[in-house]
Amino acid sequence: MATSIGRQAEKIAKQFLKNQGLKFIESNFYSRMGEIDLIMQESDTLIFIEVRYRKNTAHGSPLETITPSKQNKIRITAESYLGKHKLNNVDCRFDTVGLSGNIASPAVDWIKNAF
Repeated sequence: MATSIGRQAEKIAKQFLKNQGLKFIESNFYSRMGEIDLIMQESDTLIFIEVRYRKNTAHGSPLETITPSKQNKIRITAESYLGKHKLNNVDCRFDTVGLSGNIASPAVDWIKNAF
């Protein structure tokens, strides 16, 4: 997320996930294929997280905006991260965090193994 509201949403998602027991590793990892908003860890599992925010859900939830094409870009970017950090045979998963409503106190929807 490139906007200031997007960065704020990522910050809220990061704190929410830390409160759920996840360990923060990195944010905004870029490769030529795209960006991963958050990288966190739960036990021995590395988690690549896409964060989405929508103030109004009248036209769908924030998570509905993560298209199959976007999912593929996130997978390829995750492979780039693993290669760059020489991480082989690491358990990984892809989660999503959707935030909606007022950004000051949004509703949070966390989906583990989203894709």
